[in-house]
Amino acid sequence: MTELLVKRFVKDYENTENANVRTNYGILSSLVGIACNVILFLTKLFIGMIINSISVMADAFNNLSDAASSIISFIGVKLAGRPADKEHPFGHGRFEYIAALAVAFIILQVGFQLFQGALNKVLHPEELSFNPVLVGILVLSVLLKVWMSMFNRKLGKRINSTVMLATSADSRNDVIVTSATIISTLFVAFTGINIDGYIGLLVSLFVMLSGFNIAKDTLEPLLGQAIEREVYKKITDMVESYEGICGTHDLIIHNYGPTHHMATIHAEVPNNIGFEHAHETIDRIERDVLAKLDIFLVIHMDPIEVNDKTVAEKKEMVLRIVKNLEEKATIHDFRIVSGELQINLIFDLVIPYSYSKEEEQKLLSRVIEEIRTQDSRYQCIITLDKSFVAEE
Repeated sequence: MTELLVKRFVKDYENTENANVRTNYGILSSLVGIACNVILFLTKLFIGMIINSISVMADAFNNLSDAASSIISFIGVKLAGRPADKEHPFGHGRFEYIAALAVAFIILQVGFQLFQGALNKVLHPEELSFNPVLVGILVLSVLLKVWMSMFNRKLGKRINSTVMLATSADSRNDVIVTSATIISTLFVAFTGINIDGYIGLLVSLFVMLSGFNIAKDTLEPLLGQAIEREVYKKITDMVESYEGICGTHDLIIHNYGPTHHMATIHAEVPNNIGFEHAHETIDRIERDVLAKLDIFLVIHMDPIEVNDKTVAEKKEMVLRIVKNLEEKATIHDFRIVSGELQINLIFDLVIPYSYSKEEEQKLLSRVIEEIRTQDSRYQCIITLDKSFVAEE
């Protein structure tokens, strides 16, 4: 069913990197969501009024809020698809995150309202009637929501859409809410004990927790998050594959939407090659990365010594000491300034973000101490640095 809808309504559906194709995916998801949720709202409201169930009626209004969420998703995807302009040279892709955040707040509001209604039912219980036909309709609504959750999750993963994944999670919540309603209705039919309010309380807490988690996940790209190791490896491997590039470090990626990225990286080049030659190589890499990975990459050149065996040996010695003290640490920008009475070892030390200030200073002191045991003339000039890559 999902593939049939995609092929019918999304032109050139396989080209998911295209902004217009992404927008059409979003429109399809939103329109399907609006239609299904309006139908469910009307059906459940009717059922809830007949059997006098607060949980069923709350579930109905939850579906109405889902329709509103689909409208917000529609607007968010349309705005995110707008091209860059002079006020927004990096495009409007972050509108998707804003739309997903709005969906999260709607979920939180619904959860809070459901909590209020359920608490009132616990304090002032009312008679709950049972009708097998109506329960059957609720079961059908669960099946529809399961499909909607899978539908939005599949499309969201296909085009890397935060707002679609949030909508999928919202539909999953509805499956749990409605299933809980069915359980409470069946429980009172077979035992005569009305647990409608208590089930409503549990469901409301779950819905609010889900809304909080969606908001948290949506805020991460807005605040700036660590680089995924897969993305880090893809970029660094490509840059380091070019002749004349000895290594890379300090990769930073700025996210301006699911398909809009700008990155900076330091590339190490031999210090004995011509500046113009190195610059030509850097320019070619930047163009190729944009063409192949669709990432606007800016490369900073770091000249390094490649022919001095002493520098290579000392760098290997320092790296070995650092790794023995902290396996996740590394070094870069290593160079030596030698004098008669002392030898300056200058480098950047990259340490995990989990280190506290005290742990940083302790590691720094131990590194210096271990290095000086090799030669008392060594003087370390170390700049502490931290990686922007997600820790494993």
